Amino acid sequence: MRPGKAARGLVLALLIAVVAILTALASGSESIPLDHLWRILTGAAVDVHSDVVLGLRLPRALSAFACGGLLAIAGALMQVLLRNPLADPYVLGLAGGAGTGALAAMLAGLSSAAALGSAWAGALISVVLVLVFGSNSFRTGSAVTEAGEPLRLLLTGVALATGWAALITLMLALAPDARLRGMLFWLMGDLDAADALGLPLLGLAVVLGIAMVLAHELNVLVRGADFARALGVSVERVRLCVLLLASGATAVAVTTAGTVGFVGLIVPNAVRLLAGNDQRVLLPICALAGGALLTAADTLARSALAPLQLPVGAVIAVLGVPVFIGLLAQRRPRP
Repeated sequence: MRPGKAARGLVLALLIAVVAILTALASGSESIPLDHLWRILTGAAVDVHSDVVLGLRLPRALSAFACGGLLAIAGALMQVLLRNPLADPYVLGLAGGAGTGALAAMLAGLSSAAALGSAWAGALISVVLVLVFGSNSFRTGSAVTEAGEPLRLLLTGVALATGWAALITLMLALAPDARLRGMLFWLMGDLDAADALGLPLLGLAVVLGIAMVLAHELNVLVRGADFARALGVSVERVRLCVLLLASGATAVAVTTAGTVGFVGLIVPNAVRLLAGNDQRVLLPICALAGGALLTAADTLARSALAPLQLPVGAVIAVLGVPVFIGLLAQRRPRP
């Protein structure tokens, strides 16, 4: 991609992200005019609206942005690793594994740090199982069988996601009544208790930074494992880094926002169509676009029927299902 086109894509994604966050701050059960919102953000106005914006809406909007960015980066990394444009944390069971791990920790009454570790373990188990049982090329390191594997990988991921869903159902059936409602709402996507000053934004910065370090090698890996080895890329090291990054990103997002699907599927494919497949450009745009998408969905979820709040995962699913079907129908080429 030409530098000018890449810069325009980044600027456009940044503007969309800023608009999504400002809309989130201004929208809700009570709308706030943009001029008053600006005075609140600059400290010129201190009133009841400033408490709502700075204490409630801003942390939630930034948490939604960080989680959306994490899920989009995880989807882009998995699509490169599997060379399959339909791979994402939800379809391949990463989100289900992370949700199962986090829910088990919640059911056991463990700390938030333990819930994060449990979610990461669940996501990592998911992606390893998908690659072990669905990819001969991952086990053998050969690209000979890669052309016939996309369907097998997807079927393995769907089966694994179904298994995680069954375990989640069992845990919900065993959960005490006092915890059941909160667990169900969290599972459908809930940013009510998110803290934007903590883990999500830090996780997004770390994951994006490491992914950008690997971007050049990811560009080579897109061409196939044998081609990458011929150019001196340590394929096994890059794969391990991608697995850890995608699992960690999914774990942080799921622990913060619950199980939110389709962000990791929709955003990388849309960005790839508009901005090309150079990972040095695609990954930061995915972070911005994914953050903007989840922020907009969360704004809609809490504003559409205010003061009633809808689960953000359900809103994303309503938006994502038609796009997913469209991607299947058009048979996008592999990244």
